[in-house]
Amino acid sequence: MENLLSILPVLATDLSLVDFTFWIGFAAMLAATMFFFSAMNLVADKWKTSMLVSALITGIAALHYYYMRNAAMEGDITTAYRYVDWILTVPLMCVEFYLILKPSGATKGMLWKLIGLSTLMLVTGYFGEAGVMGLDAQLWGLVSGLAYFAIVHEIYMGNAASLAKSAGGNVESAHKMLCKFVLIGWAIYPIGYMVGTADGMWYSFMGGLSLEMDLIYNVGDAINKIGFGLVVYNLAVSK
Repeated sequence: MENLLSILPVLATDLSLVDFTFWIGFAAMLAATMFFFSAMNLVADKWKTSMLVSALITGIAALHYYYMRNAAMEGDITTAYRYVDWILTVPLMCVEFYLILKPSGATKGMLWKLIGLSTLMLVTGYFGEAGVMGLDAQLWGLVSGLAYFAIVHEIYMGNAASLAKSAGGNVESAHKMLCKFVLIGWAIYPIGYMVGTADGMWYSFMGGLSLEMDLIYNVGDAINKIGFGLVVYNLAVSK
C-alpha cells in the first residue's frame, strides 16, 4: 500500500487531464462490460441478446481505450484507433434500437438503414479528420452531419418512433431515453470534430475555442456507451 501511495503523486504529475480520461474511460468501459455480461443471467431470454450487445459495445471500447491511452501518453495521434472503435460500436448501438423494437415489428430493413447511416456518418467523419483525398473537412463534416440527422429523424419521427409508440410502456420509455442519448449525447462528437478540424468557418463558429478533442470524445464515449447499456438493462429487468 505504501508503494502504491508513493507513486500516486508521480502519476498525477505525469498524466495530463486527457491522459487521465483515457485511464478512467478504459476502467469504466471494462467494469461496464463485466456488469453487462453478468446481467445476462438476470434477465429474461428475450433480452439476453440486447445485454450481450451492450457488453460488446463497452468491451470493444475498453480494448481500444487500452491502446489509445498508451498512444496518447506517448504523444501519438489516436484518430485511427478511435474511428476503428466507432465503426464497430456505433452500428451496434443502432442494433439496440432494433432489438428492443423487434417484438413490436421492427424489420431488418430498419436495422440495415440505421447501420448504413451510422457507417456513412463515421466514414465521412474520418475522411474529414484524416484529410483523406485532400477534400475540405467542412464538406466531409456536412455529409457526416446529414447522415446523423437522418438517424435522428428515423428514431424520432420515422418507423422506429411509430413502433415504439405502438409498444408503449417500458419499451417506449427506453426508446425515448436512447433517442435522447443520440440527440444530446452524440452531439458531443460533432463538437469534437469541429474542434479537431478548427480552421476557417469551424474555428470562427467555435469562437476560437481551445479544447482537447480527445477530452471531448472520451467524455462522450463514457456517457453514451455505458448509458446505452444501462437503459437496456433497466428495460430488461423492469416488470
